[in-house]
Amino acid sequence: MRQIKNYIYILAAVVIFYSCSPADANFAGSEYIPDMGHSIAVEANVYTYYSYNTWDSASTFRLKDLSNPHLPVKGTIPRGYAGVYLDGEHSSDEVLNSLRGSGSANAIAVPINGNVPYYYEDTDADRARAIAEIIDNPYPITAEGLAEGKELYDIFCGVCHGEKGDGNGVLVREANPAENDPGGVYPVIPANLLDTAYAPYSNGRYYHAIIYGKNVMGGYADKMDYEERWQVIHYIRSLQAKDQKLEYSELANTLNPAFGTPVADIEPLASNEEEEEEHEEGGDEGEDHSDEENHDEGHEEEGH
Repeated sequence: MRQIKNYIYILAAVVIFYSCSPADANFAGSEYIPDMGHSIAVEANVYTYYSYNTWDSASTFRLKDLSNPHLPVKGTIPRGYAGVYLDGEHSSDEVLNSLRGSGSANAIAVPINGNVPYYYEDTDADRARAIAEIIDNPYPITAEGLAEGKELYDIFCGVCHGEKGDGNGVLVREANPAENDPGGVYPVIPANLLDTAYAPYSNGRYYHAIIYGKNVMGGYADKMDYEERWQVIHYIRSLQAKDQKLEYSELANTLNPAFGTPVADIEPLASNEEEEEEHEEGGDEGEDHSDEENHDEGHEEEGH
């Protein structure tokens, strides 16, 4: 009996010793509850297979796949995206003060960025919906905006649609033997943005085309941010106005009031609101003075 107990003790000691044996070149070692001994945190720039704390092939990932950058979940909106500035429910000052952290002791100031969600798919149905629903340009017409729009247009659009917007870009130019220019060889003639078929369309048609492209034209959503797209549209409108001998500038818009609002028309509105507020304050002060005068007259009558 004593020998049996000794054998059991020896066997238990061997099992314990083996379970606690260190790892070597050919043996990974044995551990009790390995989750407590090894972190499951992702190690950056490590391309070996991830095996700790996994028990089957379905739950095993390569660290290369885990550590590489990934796209955010569809519909993710960065903090401070420009759309909140134009939500229409709050004044611009309220939105800016909120983004700058006012109203809270532990708020974080968030700068406005150029990201805005676009709730239209790349389908004919949603394209028609965008044309019908997207009317106003959220940015006023300014000289700085038109200059920025021209620069972006020349970079991304002018090569096909032409410097004047007439569809006569360098890719479709006519041959000029005098200058040894064989001409453009683009297989499809780009749209003439000055044509009567394009000029009357709403801003939604242009914005949707910039986002997704059209026919052989690719999309530019990854090349221009929210404000830049709208400034390009402003510049296209200025080309259309110039072709029709009309004005589309920071001072006036005789092309179509729905296409954009000149900044000159916005500033007087702000000053009018200030004047109304000052007038109301002046009226309140006048009422207070009249009350004081009536009160003084009452005292004088009582004295008589």
